[in-house]
Amino acid sequence: MMMQGIDASFAGAIFIGYHASTTSSEGVRAHTISSARLADVRLNDRSMSEAGINAAIAGHFNVPIIMVSGDDVVVKETTGLLGNIEGAVVKWAGGFHSATTMTPEASYQLIREKAQKAVGHIKDFKPYKLNGPVKLDVRFKNYRPSEMLSYLSVVERTDSHSIRFVGKDIIEVSKFLEFITNYEPGLEP
Repeated sequence: MMMQGIDASFAGAIFIGYHASTTSSEGVRAHTISSARLADVRLNDRSMSEAGINAAIAGHFNVPIIMVSGDDVVVKETTGLLGNIEGAVVKWAGGFHSATTMTPEASYQLIREKAQKAVGHIKDFKPYKLNGPVKLDVRFKNYRPSEMLSYLSVVERTDSHSIRFVGKDIIEVSKFLEFITNYEPGLEP
């Protein structure tokens, strides 16, 4: 997924151009992994954005998130989860399909300044860690994926649109998320 290649050799990670979680009623293009398919993604009973999922993956390797950029909603959401990381608000949400934005040049400058500031005090940031086992709850917008996935012995169908998977750690959970959001029978030759 988005954190492919992360390992313990990284001092920190920066999230550029992120969106609020799919459960947000305010964020511009708010989604978690798939706005067309997923209505909620929870880790250990907490709704997550892509920033939260990716921060947990980085945290597995003791890598802190030091900055996020995006709209005002995702910056508030992400700092609420991760603490006092640097946030570059480059647009202000007006709705799912609308925002008031900075010019590209002003956005680049703000992101550059916030990144430099974050790197300047990188030792102050702490990794976001989820101790295993990690419980993943996914709510689909349609009932069929939850029904089909419930045929797997490692999946519990929790209601008509939702499933639960418990992984030994966030890495196992992220691989399962990748599978359920990308597998299509039509991919077969």
